[in-house]
Amino acid sequence: MLGCKTSQQAGMTLIEVLVATLMLSTGLLGAAAVQISALKHTDSALMTTQASFIAYDMLDRVRANAGANYSVTGLNELQGTRGVNSVLAQDLSDFKHNIRQFGGVSASGSITVSGRQVTINILWDDSRASNQDDALQTFTLTSEVVPNFLSRVL
Repeated sequence: MLGCKTSQQAGMTLIEVLVATLMLSTGLLGAAAVQISALKHTDSALMTTQASFIAYDMLDRVRANAGANYSVTGLNELQGTRGVNSVLAQDLSDFKHNIRQFGGVSASGSITVSGRQVTINILWDDSRASNQDDALQTFTLTSEVVPNFLSRVL
């Protein structure tokens, strides 16, 4: 044992490198999964915001033309309204166009006028954000419309 030296470890072994790589890759995959989930929820929130913009735009149009009957149970009811020269027809045509552009062919909308109360419903497919085949989201806006508002002010 005169010529024998005890050797000390001077570096890392291959097993330590493999374990460190495994831990790092697991952490990166977890971070990527969180990022994908955040993107899905951001897209869902964007769709809800766009639906609210469309509903509030239509509510403003109903308020501006309070004497007209804006009741519509579905977008298919609005066939052939484009090109008709009336404010009501133009508003309903724009409502249909905005919903189709926002939510695609499967999106739908309805407007219910009951006395002074106006309810606007917008329905769209949000399956991309919820990982379900049939994940319909609904945005509902209900408000009162005061008829002849300008005549009361003047």
